[in-house]
Amino acid sequence: MKKGLGEIERLFFAYLQMRGQTTVRTGELVSPLQLTAPRERNLLSRLSKAGWIVRVWRGLYLVPRKLPLGGKWSPDEILALNTLMEDREGRYQICGPNAFNRYGFDEQVPNRVYAYNNRISGERTIGAVELTLIKVADERLGDTGEVQTAAGRVAVYCSRVRTLVDAVYDWSRFNSLPRGYDWIRGELAAKRISAAELVAVTLRYGDKGTTRRIGALLEMEGVEARLLRKLEKILMPSTAMIPWIPTRPKRGKISRRWGVVLNEQT
Repeated sequence: MKKGLGEIERLFFAYLQMRGQTTVRTGELVSPLQLTAPRERNLLSRLSKAGWIVRVWRGLYLVPRKLPLGGKWSPDEILALNTLMEDREGRYQICGPNAFNRYGFDEQVPNRVYAYNNRISGERTIGAVELTLIKVADERLGDTGEVQTAAGRVAVYCSRVRTLVDAVYDWSRFNSLPRGYDWIRGELAAKRISAAELVAVTLRYGDKGTTRRIGALLEMEGVEARLLRKLEKILMPSTAMIPWIPTRPKRGKISRRWGVVLNEQT
């Protein structure tokens, strides 16, 4: 057992390892280790501050299967995220920069995990893992794929098509336009996605601005008229124009069909 651990700390790890537990909640140790509630809280706090266990949420801690030989222990990203969302009885899907990297759209490896979910909003740190949690309505979750990590854990990612739609929908959060348009063009040209799939996911998870921008893009790409009409059907007539690239001046050729100012070359 690791040096520096007192008798109660050794009992703590021996008990959890014997049971094969990797999580512990406040109150679980009072009876088996014959602790008072204050002593249990103090034990968990000491171990957490020392870096031997990691606090996930109020009253919930992650415990390593084996004590680290040196330095502080931290769970991997998926273990941290899965444990948090299971505790909150929520659903999640990894999105944005992490999905951009996974599908080869962007070579940059994010230093935090971005995840849509239906429980928590804001940034959290679990050990060395930094999370950006984006709370959305239940109906905005979906179109996902499961990925098994090297550690045998299951991570839920947005699908390839959903990731492309989100690059347009959530452009301000992910700083993904105009790059997202090039990603869509490339995926269509390589036949890794179809225009029909893109239209279906846009209709389900996009908003009016997303529909306008993707409609304009697909029209420029020569997509068949019946697919364009599906997008056009949900748009109300409007004289208001939105910029094709939101971060650039709203000057350029106008697509009245989609209500978009095509300012890509500005």
